[in-house]
Amino acid sequence: MMKLVILFSALLMTTQLYAQSTGSINIYKDPRIDVLLKKQAEANNLSTRNSAKRRTAKGYRLLIISSNNRNEAIAARTKLLTHFPELKAYMWYQAPYYKVKAGNFISRNDAQAYQKKLASIFPGNIFIMNDTVEVKPEETESSE
Repeated sequence: MMKLVILFSALLMTTQLYAQSTGSINIYKDPRIDVLLKKQAEANNLSTRNSAKRRTAKGYRLLIISSNNRNEAIAARTKLLTHFPELKAYMWYQAPYYKVKAGNFISRNDAQAYQKKLASIFPGNIFIMNDTVEVKPEETESSE
């Protein structure tokens, strides 16, 4: 994306200089720009929450840490991803606390199973929270 911005900036500067010297501008668009824009639009569609590849449902997440120390929250997230790479970790700042949540669980039993596994690694309490979770399309089809 940055390359496109640089390319358009250079094109704009060139046309301005040409227009000052001749009084007219002719712009010839490279057809590869359309291909790049189409690829970027496809990538954006795949990564958005409204995409068919990503859906949401009511479910559960595990609250690993809620701390006002940013470094502590980052360390907890790193530890979580190291020991449980299959869980998706979420970290955000909700003043004055940094919070780290993990997982996308549809059933409470799945969340409780991971809660027991995580208890041996994280010394504090791990809470099961109601949340809107990401669900893969094949999981929603099998549960219906």
